[in-house]
Amino acid sequence: MSPREMLPEPELEFVFEIRVRVSDELRIGRSAQEVLHFVPITGGTVTGPKMTGEVLSYGGDWFVERGDTVQLDARYVLRADDGSLIDIHNRGYYRAPQDVEARLQAGEFVDEREYYYRTAPVFQTDSEQFRWLANNQFVGMARDDGGLICIRVFWLR
Repeated sequence: MSPREMLPEPELEFVFEIRVRVSDELRIGRSAQEVLHFVPITGGTVTGPKMTGEVLSYGGDWFVERGDTVQLDARYVLRADDGSLIDIHNRGYYRAPQDVEARLQAGEFVDEREYYYRTAPVFQTDSEQFRWLANNQFVGMARDDGGLICIRVFWLR
């Protein structure tokens, strides 16, 4: 076995789920090939083994539609139960086959593996307890859950 074949696979550890409430989408527009939208973030919750708290009603998601792929760029603030404030900048991509998109629009629960809704959250904070969030890489698996945007955040160990 070559040294390259012995390299370890990435390990993921679930840290928390963010459940974000959003307001109505605003279509800003840009060109014929892409459309910019903005969705205000109005609150939410954070629950999991590494942190619990709330999503504050500051920030939003600026996303660009390009054909069948949506590029996401959300920025908002989390407050942990101990009062620590944590900035999150969450970028990613969304795309779904038409039949899956129709099921989502109808309010049906669709398994995360049936469509691509992935993010790469980056955190900033001066909190000693949560400084580890700002010093590590994370990935998110997102889904629409009854009008909430839910992101399961995993620590890339």
